Amino acid sequence: MTGTGPRTGNHWEQADNVLKYMVFENPNWDFRTFDYDKDVAPADAKLGATLDAFDPDLTRLRQRGARLILYHGWSDPSISPLNTIDYYERVVSFLQGKQSRQQAEKNAQEFVRLFMVPGMLHCAGGPGPSTFDMLSALENWVENGRAPERVVASHSTNGIEDRTRPLCVYPKVAVYTGRGSTDDAANFVCQTSGQSGR
Repeated sequence: MTGTGPRTGNHWEQADNVLKYMVFENPNWDFRTFDYDKDVAPADAKLGATLDAFDPDLTRLRQRGARLILYHGWSDPSISPLNTIDYYERVVSFLQGKQSRQQAEKNAQEFVRLFMVPGMLHCAGGPGPSTFDMLSALENWVENGRAPERVVASHSTNGIEDRTRPLCVYPKVAVYTGRGSTDDAANFVCQTSGQSGR
């Protein structure tokens, strides 16, 4: 996904092209000339409002009755999964005000939910179950009012499904019940980390 060095992975090309064509507007720009002390602030000023997704104020989305599902692979080599968790946590904090953290999270989950995907790389693939249907989960939430609590993901080897696992609404995680195959999502429950699965 990221290649073995500069100019060998598609994420490198994405970053290089954004800087070359959108920030510096120079097709001959060389990445070796990038100066972190001088170039980050102008790049952020030029593209930050368009490309960054840091604003935790989802008031307009919530007021329209919209729903948002976020997901991120724990094994993403390109963008840290901690960034997405941090964003979700900032949305909850934005809503908190004078209410308890628990109530703020409950309010947030009325319109935004996060699913962390163990073993998934950047958007797909990897050693963990990374094939799932978030679009149907979102559609069911919007059209039928059924918020997703868990979404089943699968993993295949040579085109044959060999493992399923539930993806749980953050901060819950899939916990093995202690019965049946660990390759079957039916044998896992979604619980807050630290609770027993039995």
